[in-house]
Amino acid sequence: MCGIAGIIYRDGSRNIGRDMIAMLQSMKHRGPDSTGYALYGRSSSGTVVMRYKLADANDARDYDFQARLQKHRAEVEARIEQAGGRLQSVEAETEYAFRAVVQYGGDLKLLTDLVEDVPGAEVLSIGQSLEIIKDLGDAETVGEQYALDGFTGTHAIGHVRMATESDVDISGAHPYWAYPFGDIAVVHNGQLTNYFYWRRRLERNGRRFQSECDSEIIAVYLAEKMSEGLTLSEAMRKSLEDLDGVFTYICVTKDALGVCKDELAAKPLVLFESDEMVALASEEIAIRAIIDHEIDTYDPYEAEVLVWSL
Repeated sequence: MCGIAGIIYRDGSRNIGRDMIAMLQSMKHRGPDSTGYALYGRSSSGTVVMRYKLADANDARDYDFQARLQKHRAEVEARIEQAGGRLQSVEAETEYAFRAVVQYGGDLKLLTDLVEDVPGAEVLSIGQSLEIIKDLGDAETVGEQYALDGFTGTHAIGHVRMATESDVDISGAHPYWAYPFGDIAVVHNGQLTNYFYWRRRLERNGRRFQSECDSEIIAVYLAEKMSEGLTLSEAMRKSLEDLDGVFTYICVTKDALGVCKDELAAKPLVLFESDEMVALASEEIAIRAIIDHEIDTYDPYEAEVLVWSL
């Protein structure tokens, strides 16, 4: 079933972490297995933020687990330096998940590929302002684990997942970063019926995939179209022609948030829009979780694409 949500503040940074926790926790019944956030904070010229993991929450903790993590963490940091990056800070968010701030102006694919060559390493996101945080558990559990309640930013998306076709693990959790393009992520509710066609086609273009989730296909598809010169809105409209299935997805970039519903519009989504903000979610209860006054919401139409920019 799953649930998706997004919010963009038009009037500057807010406590976006707290708001996304509230929205997603209200939809816990739609997906208790894992929760994920794509949060956009302030960008810093010349630096990128890399979120990566070296193990999964449910990996077996054998006698040398911690020793392997320490060894692989050192290898990741060496690979960052090898790619030409200069580490400004590395924080251990959990025993297996890390946040690195890197002074880097080179090729994101080179940096990512070098890091992911370390055993167990997976880059969850990279960009000047994008940070993807995802783990097992409900929104409050993950939010507390990664101290997201104080995260300030301008826009964000999130996802609560009920695992129906894959394992309950971090790699199968949403959102998905659009490898190897910075600052682009997607959450999605539905199913693509031409998943394998697009996976093979994108892999031939040099894209790698860390999961078998069709949401990752959408993210990379949109990013590739934008790299060819399309705007976010144009890329999303093109997806209505190319992607088959029943779907509603939200895409975020460094300075925009957009939503797309397929021509059947079977997957639910409601919207609230004001001069200060836009909030959207699979259920109205999620929007009301962050707004303390009476509101009017509406549903996007079939095959509709809407985009809001900062």
